[in-house]
Amino acid sequence: MPVALLVVPLFLLLGAVLSGAPESGSEPGRQAADRQPIAEWPLPRVLAEISGLALTADGRLLAHNDEVARIFEIDFRRGAIVKSFGVGRPLLRGDFEGIAVAGDSIYLLASNGRVVAFREGKNAEEVEYRIRDPGLSPECEFEGIAFEPAANSLVLACKDTYRAADAGSLVLFRLPLSGAGGGRATRLSIPPGRIAGFGRSDGPSPTDLTIDAVSGHLVLVAARARLLIELTPAGEVVRAERLPSRHVQAEGIAISGGGGERFLIVSDESVQWRQATITVYRWP
Repeated sequence: MPVALLVVPLFLLLGAVLSGAPESGSEPGRQAADRQPIAEWPLPRVLAEISGLALTADGRLLAHNDEVARIFEIDFRRGAIVKSFGVGRPLLRGDFEGIAVAGDSIYLLASNGRVVAFREGKNAEEVEYRIRDPGLSPECEFEGIAFEPAANSLVLACKDTYRAADAGSLVLFRLPLSGAGGGRATRLSIPPGRIAGFGRSDGPSPTDLTIDAVSGHLVLVAARARLLIELTPAGEVVRAERLPSRHVQAEGIAISGGGGERFLIVSDESVQWRQATITVYRWP
């Protein structure tokens, strides 16, 4: 049975809004800081360290915490935990920083670049897993993963790079899911000058990324810089916008697929004075 969460009174009409009520000023080019949420759901303590977000093919939202491989399904339209299941028996532990869905497979990314693969489980189930190590731990601390269908690859985002030559750059890796290219990861590096407001010593440090299913663009969120960054698959910057001030520790991002109204979902982990939340906006 779904576990209801505390609803912010400002958004009691969420059901009507999500059913397609129009909003003025929702044109694609507006600044992220000007976006007004249509829902903001405080999360219970079990999700205080919520990190990555990912949507399944049928539009269900999955989330995870930082240190334990337990996956939660959250109904972002009602603000309820639908179910949770564990990865491994006993539960796998690690510094987990992102989640992605590709077909029937789910992937958790650890900060050292290792990828944990498993299938979705039923409520309270514990599922088996396998680990893939692409050997990228010397490159950076990773935080954020997404599935890119056009390349049949996982895209891994570097939060903090270790190489002096990468200082200030936004560095991504594509990890093929098939044998293309020998299965080895390829690098995409966006120099500091392409993202306004950052010098070589102060990169954007993304905390999660997702793929816009309609445009194929990569969309990243950066907690430290409070940025929303949109890139083409080739790495050209489409936008780099400030997040609304309500996002004090944005750790996850997901964008609903095509067909009708679409939504941007952002998760914030708990800070001393605020519960963890998921916030829903219209997209684009």
